[in-house]
Amino acid sequence: MRVLMLSKACLVGVYQRKLEELAAEPELELVVAVPPFWRDERGVTPLERAHTCGYRLEVLPMALNGQFHLHFYPRWGQLLREVQPEIVHIDEEPYNLATWQANWLARRRGIKTLWFSWQNLNRAYPWPFSWWERYNLRHCDYAIVGSQTAAQVWRAKGYAGPLAVIPQFGVDPVLFAPPQVRAGGPLQIAYVGRLVPEKGVDLLLQALQGVLGEWRLTVLGQGPEEQRLRALVAAQPWRERVQFRALIPSVEMPAFYREIDILVLPSRTRSNWMEQFGRVLIEALACGAVPVGSESGEIPHVIGAAGLTFPEGDVVALRTALTRLVQDGALRQELRARGRARVLAHFTQRQVAQETAAVYREMLASVESG
Repeated sequence: MRVLMLSKACLVGVYQRKLEELAAEPELELVVAVPPFWRDERGVTPLERAHTCGYRLEVLPMALNGQFHLHFYPRWGQLLREVQPEIVHIDEEPYNLATWQANWLARRRGIKTLWFSWQNLNRAYPWPFSWWERYNLRHCDYAIVGSQTAAQVWRAKGYAGPLAVIPQFGVDPVLFAPPQVRAGGPLQIAYVGRLVPEKGVDLLLQALQGVLGEWRLTVLGQGPEEQRLRALVAAQPWRERVQFRALIPSVEMPAFYREIDILVLPSRTRSNWMEQFGRVLIEALACGAVPVGSESGEIPHVIGAAGLTFPEGDVVALRTALTRLVQDGALRQELRARGRARVLAHFTQRQVAQETAAVYREMLASVESG
């Protein structure tokens, strides 16, 4: 079967391991189209060519790059004619222009289509987004969503077709693996991600006031909140314990996770956003770091019993969780073991690829039986 996937997320090198695993599935010929870069509040993310064996990676120019809802691909129709796929996998939300464009042009050629969604809030969109969404809900052969909450949202919005719950990406447990020996010294705490209000990094900084013991904090990320967060740290007597670092290439992230002991994801739900998964959690778990997360969205379901959670916005509860982990080495060791086992059981790239390939086979089987 010949599959053409459209995915700006697959710019990221470590995500491409899923593509290699997909391409290794029997009788699957895979072409993946990505833009040359993506621009958002963190800056420009360029294409990383890290894992490109077994499939064809096609770079397509993107119009309106950086516009999450409005970007599209002027050469998409040309690529469809060249590849002539049996299935088009659109790795985009159904209310986006790129999804409508890719879906409409594929269906004009009689190609089976599916789209992917993380959307876990039932939001009403104005025209034209509502029109694109309505078209994509009514005209596709399958949907893949990243969580049970997202599945509930799209069923409530009227999607009645076949649907599978599969995370967009897993982790490669060989690349993301614990260190053979843990370094001594102060406990290393980290936040990884966008520096925006909904991610709650300011809550983490407040919680660290009063956490006794030897610890250091690394804030790895970029975004509009950076200067405000730096000012909050500068006012603290423990400011020398905190460092801010810019984003690093995805292929360097496993080494970073191996250097930390605790990863904190203190997200806050907003009217237009709730944590959809928290990919940094499974990356950290795979590398033996203990996660501490708020109860926003999917975070507690991803962490399970492999870390600690706290009510959203509760600085005291976050401080208590951090204090427990800083002071209790046996608890950290137990949670590290649970975390690695949890990733191996539920969140590997191979598992995600196998489940995705099963969806493709089901789509083609429905054609043959029909």
